[in-house]
Amino acid sequence: MPELARRIGVFDATMVVMGGIVGSGIFVTPAVVAQAGGARMIAAWLLGGVAALLGAFLYADLVAQRPQAGGQYVYLRDAFHPAVAFLYGWALLLVIQTGGMAACAITFARYAGLGLPESIVAAAVLALLTLINCLGVAAGSRVQSLLMLLKIGALAVLIGAGLFLGTAHAPAPAATGDLGEALIPVLFSYGGWQTACFVAGELKEPRRDLPKALVAGVLSVIVLYTGVALACARILGVAGLAASTAPAMDVARLTLGPRGASLIAAGVALSSLGFLSQSILTAPRVYFAMAEDRLFFASVARIHPRTRAPVTAIVLQGALAALIALLGTFEAILQYVVSIDFIFFALTAACLFVFARRGEKISMPGHPVTTLVFIGICLFVVQATFVHDPGHSLIGLALTLAGIPAYLLWRRRSPLGEPR
Repeated sequence: MPELARRIGVFDATMVVMGGIVGSGIFVTPAVVAQAGGARMIAAWLLGGVAALLGAFLYADLVAQRPQAGGQYVYLRDAFHPAVAFLYGWALLLVIQTGGMAACAITFARYAGLGLPESIVAAAVLALLTLINCLGVAAGSRVQSLLMLLKIGALAVLIGAGLFLGTAHAPAPAATGDLGEALIPVLFSYGGWQTACFVAGELKEPRRDLPKALVAGVLSVIVLYTGVALACARILGVAGLAASTAPAMDVARLTLGPRGASLIAAGVALSSLGFLSQSILTAPRVYFAMAEDRLFFASVARIHPRTRAPVTAIVLQGALAALIALLGTFEAILQYVVSIDFIFFALTAACLFVFARRGEKISMPGHPVTTLVFIGICLFVVQATFVHDPGHSLIGLALTLAGIPAYLLWRRRSPLGEPR
């Protein structure tokens, strides 16, 4: 049987890490953070970056021990139980990943200005990127790297214009704000580095290259995000930034004129497309790993003999995301899953304690203190989302737990559905 091809180098892996974090949200989120954090908004971006960096070091340790396709699914399976890993894959396919992909596709359609129905454009771009990734991981990673470089260019223009052009907003006293509340959208914005671990089985040297890519990618995003926040604050002021509904567009318009605003609109479209491309490249490897463990349809574990890509897994995810985009239910789905995502982050971090108890070497800097800090941050986000939006958080939890009977059904059909 053909195996996954190891064709991703350290540069493309770094672009995958950054592409999993940087979406279209950074063009809007600085306003949300300013509303909550006030004068503490920059501190929130820096603290969120430190939390993301802790996550990067933690996942670098895990991938060095288990450089297989599936990433987080594999860690949860080996540390706890196949059922825990299955619930993660279940939530990823039905809610977390496909809902996010549908949202990105719709965002691209809104800013692309093609004059066609948004849902049709969204489904078409999902189909195109799905086809590209079916051609092999090399093709998918090259497209992803190109889109990420274009995103970096758009953000660099925004940062440069905000920091060095236009008239700086006169400094004025700003409300102190709530640092804890501001950290919630910041931590959401920094999420996504973990998806690069899904393609560990297709890196040329995963034990060496993926840890480097995780740390370099997260550090680069910290620079970009903090730069965007500073640029917006310089031109709009903290109060003006908090009142803005499209801060990146406002900064571009004030510093570069109407053409600048058009450039940022193109940047939003590119960011959406790049995030979408990264999702299609990475997440199908989780469903592939589930099928290899006989906990999903056997066909999902098939690899195309020529492209050596898990074509069925890629097409399954693309088709489901396109369906959600056409039905217009993605916005509701996205609200369901934020807390669930961070529950699995905390569980994945806890894997280090399980592996350490079994005698495996842990290289996470500062473990166990830093690992406990990361778990605490994740639980803080979970608690905050359940307090601020209990209805959607409980629905997300219910959707995830609905995977338990599905897991039991697959175990009954395939008694060998145990860890390899």
